[in-house]
Amino acid sequence: MKFCDIHIRDPFIMADGGKYYLYGSRASETWGKCTGLDVYVSSDLENWSEPFEVFTRPEDFWSDRHFWAPEVHKYNDEYYMLVSFNSEDRHRGTQILKSTSPMGPFLVHSEGPVTPTEWGCLDGTLYIEDGVPYMVFCHEWEQVEDGEMCVIELTKDLKKAASEPKVLFRASEPKWSDGLAPGKYVTDGPFMYRTQNGRLIMIWSSFSNKNYCESLSYSDNGSILGNWIHDERLLFDNDGGHGMIFRTYNDDIMFIQHMPNNTPCERPHLFKIIEKDDSLYIKK
Repeated sequence: MKFCDIHIRDPFIMADGGKYYLYGSRASETWGKCTGLDVYVSSDLENWSEPFEVFTRPEDFWSDRHFWAPEVHKYNDEYYMLVSFNSEDRHRGTQILKSTSPMGPFLVHSEGPVTPTEWGCLDGTLYIEDGVPYMVFCHEWEQVEDGEMCVIELTKDLKKAASEPKVLFRASEPKWSDGLAPGKYVTDGPFMYRTQNGRLIMIWSSFSNKNYCESLSYSDNGSILGNWIHDERLLFDNDGGHGMIFRTYNDDIMFIQHMPNNTPCERPHLFKIIEKDDSLYIKK
């Protein structure tokens, strides 16, 4: 199938073994009950397989809705999927699944969400620094109003949190941030990228001029635990976001996001990006 025919939100591409694996939230199930998650496979980023189900909801699984933002990372030669799950009687949280293949099946790995049980959380992304696994995630604006970007250290086996959460910054801090509604500021979809000069960048999504957007923030000391400085320039400002970055087998740097941000019109979109002035720019 063609790339433009794929209907997902929160797209995430992993390059592995000469192929590209595309994961995302099923757009048809985004806002209601969910049954599973899929992968699409390509060798050229243009022609893609039909969806193949890589996670099927077990009958006794605690979550039955909002299977959001799956992303897959290869770690110690196995594949780990981080997914935000929700249910009527528990807070939304990011749980970790595991497989021996990017094609799945992905099975429950962590006993439950590794995010705090009393918090509403989403969009966990795995980040390794000096051999230590961390998860960067969002504390939901629906619970705290001014959405928080947080980090926790994970155990080496990625089964549970190994630290208390630390708030890195809040959604209202950037100058461009005007909120989803008065007093309500959104943090979405963090992803970490390190430049050739070693600068640590986080891309993440929020709202500016009432448009969903993709932004850039920088660690002041190159560590996830540093202080974060927000670029006044947005990476993308026209109703697209929840993006991530990967390298092709031709060594191009690619940015993928969904746009527009409304169902059922959202589709994944790919852009080439370049490093310039120790930052990132979409290639014109």
